[in-house]
Amino acid sequence: MKFARFTLLLLFLASSSPLVAASTDRISTHFTPSDSSTGVVDAPNFEVAAETAYLLGIIGNPNSYEVASQFFTARWRWGVIERDSWLQGYNQVYATLVAEPITRGPENRYFGISLGFRYNFAKPGARFVPYVSGGIGLGWLDSHANIYGAQGQDFTFNIRTATGVSYKINDHWKVSAGILYQHLSNGGQTDPNPSVNLLGPQLGVTYVF
Repeated sequence: MKFARFTLLLLFLASSSPLVAASTDRISTHFTPSDSSTGVVDAPNFEVAAETAYLLGIIGNPNSYEVASQFFTARWRWGVIERDSWLQGYNQVYATLVAEPITRGPENRYFGISLGFRYNFAKPGARFVPYVSGGIGLGWLDSHANIYGAQGQDFTFNIRTATGVSYKINDHWKVSAGILYQHLSNGGQTDPNPSVNLLGPQLGVTYVF
């Protein structure tokens, strides 16, 4: 089924990414403010973010979906790679609340949750920090099984991956911009299971505690 294939792909990417590479490098669990002269990575313990994205339907669905997405995310630090290489940075685990008005398509709204990982390629003293992230979750929409290409039931899984860059304004505030991919599917619980693949730009603001 499509959802199973996407899940396996996500797990494979995660297992070969810097998120797992952290287990073989020297990892620090303490936090010290960033200082480019000492080579210490600025890795906040906890932060919250509000993000918005406008996603367009791609690949495989006959309906031209457009989704105005809102995400509210909490992130916790999970280890720091201090080795001076392109992998230098820190891991985060996150939990996200998803609220998505469907501006074009058979359905009208989607609400859900997502859990996942984010890796930040942070250098000591850097204000611009590239990132990659990925997670899976579940949610509910107002399905219309009688419409061709619409979702077959309200309960739906989600897979989300993103890449982008954040900019540190000061010790507490960051802004970010990136590209988000989202897959919605009921995991083959209905037949047919058309699923929805979405892609679009994402902007966000983060507060660091």
